[in-house]
Amino acid sequence: MIANVDLHIHSRFSGGTSKDMNIENILKYGKLKGLNIIGTGDCTHPEYLKEIKEYKDRELILTTEIEDKDRVHHLILLPSISKAEELRESLKKFSKNIDTEGRPKVNIGGKELLEIVKEIGGLIGPAHSFTPWTSVYKSFNSIYECYEKKPDFVELGLSADTDMADMVPELRDLPFLSNSDAHSYHLHRLGREFNQIEVDYIGGIEDNFEEIKKAIKHNKIIANYGLDPKLGKYHLTACSKCHTRFKLEDAKKYHWKCPRCGGSIKKGVLSRVEELSDGKIEHPKFRPPYYRIIPLAEIISLTLNKGIFTKTVQSLWKEFIKKYGNEIEVLINANIEELSKINPKVAETIKRFREGRIYIYPGGGGEYGKISFKPQKVDWYKEEITLDRWLK
Repeated sequence: MIANVDLHIHSRFSGGTSKDMNIENILKYGKLKGLNIIGTGDCTHPEYLKEIKEYKDRELILTTEIEDKDRVHHLILLPSISKAEELRESLKKFSKNIDTEGRPKVNIGGKELLEIVKEIGGLIGPAHSFTPWTSVYKSFNSIYECYEKKPDFVELGLSADTDMADMVPELRDLPFLSNSDAHSYHLHRLGREFNQIEVDYIGGIEDNFEEIKKAIKHNKIIANYGLDPKLGKYHLTACSKCHTRFKLEDAKKYHWKCPRCGGSIKKGVLSRVEELSDGKIEHPKFRPPYYRIIPLAEIISLTLNKGIFTKTVQSLWKEFIKKYGNEIEVLINANIEELSKINPKVAETIKRFREGRIYIYPGGGGEYGKISFKPQKVDWYKEEITLDRWLK
């Protein structure tokens, strides 16, 4: 059978996360999204782990994200609650906040963390591998500088896709995961990226780990679904304060300081991939297709020119879900003529999306990309004052 799986989310115990991110809501809204198995996130947090135990027979898999001493974020999948407790005990001596933060920091590197995870039978790989703040390719030029050994997988992150990652030679023999990194269960966050995998069955926490482990190890990931990378907050090199987009050579010329507002310029994922690339996209035979998706709430919002959280958008989203059961079915499989019976304008937008006629102004510097019906041309920074004058 085919399962839709989102393996990277966060609970209410992580900083910057909705207070309503509890297991009950994660399961409820994950089902509406069309997810069959969902990562718990934050499973080393003691209070959250108690909550997880009450749902151990549900469609979950134990996951956590950990930040190491080099500010690399790692996604970890664990086989059982006892192993989550074992990981927690192993890391306590290396962490000051493992009791209080869902995404804890440890004062060891990726090599040591990989060894600890392997000892308890878990899986580990770099989270959002190219982002300019906390990622393996922010801190290192090679994944092997971080781990010394091959990790189990690589998580692409919102600002990269399979084409981009397969420009990097050392990644071409590794499985890719596409996950939402959701901090809320809102309609355009949870499941905005997911993996489609082949499983024998869906069970509780322990069974689901074994099924996903087999999928990762034996090339049973049959598709990655994710945002167009241009929608990601860090796709292009841009100022993190005013979001002005810069070409890489210009950012270097200005020493990574924005000449327009004085803010810091953050290197975009596309620029970082190009630095690591051998100049070609080369997919291995086992690499599954990557399908670009846009959350249904954003499609409705764009069509009606109303905010995602307005009553109109929320009500129409619920109407589509009531008819088709979940969002993935609406976006990918539902007949356009049938969708038109609910709302012809939204149905036309979904048709345009499927045909690749939705355009995006690329994100950068922490600003998400913007969706449009018209082709978008990047407005690169044009020098308004000379560099000499700015430095004075």
